[in-house]
Amino acid sequence: MPNSVKSQTKVVGTTIDAMIKEGKALGRIWKQTNSLKDSAKASGFDTRLGKLLQQLKASSPLDSGQISRQTLTTHGVHVIDRRRRAEALWFVENEVECRDFMKASKKGFTSLTALQAAMRKSAKADNEAPTTKVEPSNVGQSDDTPAKAEKEYGMVSKQLVFDKLVKVCDTHGIDMLEIAEMIIDHSTAPTVTEVAA
Repeated sequence: MPNSVKSQTKVVGTTIDAMIKEGKALGRIWKQTNSLKDSAKASGFDTRLGKLLQQLKASSPLDSGQISRQTLTTHGVHVIDRRRRAEALWFVENEVECRDFMKASKKGFTSLTALQAAMRKSAKADNEAPTTKVEPSNVGQSDDTPAKAEKEYGMVSKQLVFDKLVKVCDTHGIDMLEIAEMIIDHSTAPTVTEVAA
């Protein structure tokens, strides 16, 4: 049998016999493990399983890195649920981020599924940070003509002017009462033509 498992000596720096032995040991441990705290340690189940799967994936003849069913059976990890294998591989591939997240988290995680969900939720919250678009203020600018304003906003009404004023004040933290006083002062102040006359 020229292509037997025993005849091959080295793959990715370790012997196939050692990988088979590791896989069978993991198959036995799989039936006994339920604690993420223990399984995420350097010698824990998920870490060991993920590293073995990483080696098998690297030695896979397929471009996608998919591990064949025969290889899984040969290494004794076919009895481990495929979702658990995928989680263990994900954990090892993202080990630094996972350990940092677990350390920073105030609660302990009971499974890799819960850890993945929490990390996904945290990443989503970080990506959806509120980004408010601030519109430039047109207050005090005199180069806007009524025709230009009508072209930009449509028919300009008192309500539209008020809504824009409120939005600008809220955006820039301007007190509306001060604006109201300024408007009243402006309406009672003499105009340039009245002063010249």
